[in-house]
Amino acid sequence: MSVVVSSASPRRARIATAVFFFVSGFGFSTWASRIPTIQQHLGLNEAQLGGVLLALPAGLMLTLPVTGVLLQRHSSRNIMLVGAVLYNLMLGSLGFVEHTWQLVLVLFCFGCSRNLLNISVNAQSVGVQGLYSRPILATFHGVWSVAGFAAAGLSALLIPANVSLPYHMVLVSVLLTAVAFSFFSGTLALQPKPQAQKTGFTLPDKTLLRFGAIAFTSMACEGTMYDWSSIYFAKAVHAPKEIVTAGYTAYMVAMTTGRFSGDWLVSRLGIKNMLRYSGFLMSLGLLLAALLPQAVPAGLGFVMVGLGVSCVVPLVFGMAGKSSKLGSGSAIAAVSTVGYFGFLIVPPVVGFVAEAANLRWSLGLMSVLGAMMVGMVWRLKEPT
Repeated sequence: MSVVVSSASPRRARIATAVFFFVSGFGFSTWASRIPTIQQHLGLNEAQLGGVLLALPAGLMLTLPVTGVLLQRHSSRNIMLVGAVLYNLMLGSLGFVEHTWQLVLVLFCFGCSRNLLNISVNAQSVGVQGLYSRPILATFHGVWSVAGFAAAGLSALLIPANVSLPYHMVLVSVLLTAVAFSFFSGTLALQPKPQAQKTGFTLPDKTLLRFGAIAFTSMACEGTMYDWSSIYFAKAVHAPKEIVTAGYTAYMVAMTTGRFSGDWLVSRLGIKNMLRYSGFLMSLGLLLAALLPQAVPAGLGFVMVGLGVSCVVPLVFGMAGKSSKLGSGSAIAAVSTVGYFGFLIVPPVVGFVAEAANLRWSLGLMSVLGAMMVGMVWRLKEPT
């Protein structure tokens, strides 16, 4: 784990790190809630949208080696601030796309900047956890979910009011950038852990690869919910415009609830049991939404998915941060290399399957991932 050399108090560092999680979550949810608007504006069908959405996770994946190297050489707080600024710049730019190629380019850069912010803020959270004797990692991700819920709520107000996409994106971008600069001074100056082996990006070892495979299933379901939940309610549930974001909102509320209760549950159930129950909820929730495409059962299914995925990533990243061979930032980047393939591959595949069959088939096939996760957890060994 990285060495703390900052004089910031634990409480101040925890608040500052939570703010950066908020910035990340609010920005991403703002984009996700506007996907139907952009799809309609550019006239994209489901297969075309699925292909375009590849750009964001492609940016995430291609930047992972760079982020791993940067975190071996620089404090995560500096990378986190740079990532936040670039992230919000790209978010604002999404409001001005007029052609599909422009959307692909901006989404690619959005993914690159999100990776810088995401990996570095998780490294910060592991450093802050070291200042506390009780589990707090899931709470950070709970703040991310609160931000996502707040952004979805704002979008639910602005979209029916016909607020323009450029105004919405620029307003959020400017406000989030100002917030990031305001709280930067409270973050931890974490010095990278000296590497015994050669410097550079390190591929996951056998243990980290297992963590990454579990993260893959969760991130795949998360990416599907972010990209397709509103579209599913619009085209499969046939929900009216006023409640087209209800499924996404239900998912975000459930994820938020799960993350704020996650530390308490882990202390009583243990990590392996928590991950097993998470897999069951993911699988059953997606299956319910696919079999019963009405507002109430589909919404309930999305709630189950939200509860299922809520603690998987913080638990896996927390275990990766305990790696004895790598610093926390490098270990998280290595696990993310595997986990983010879920974001890269699965949401676009949902679009291709939906175009060939329908969205219900897509979600039904997705339920297999939760079952796979349950099987993988049986053989999991927690690091000490």
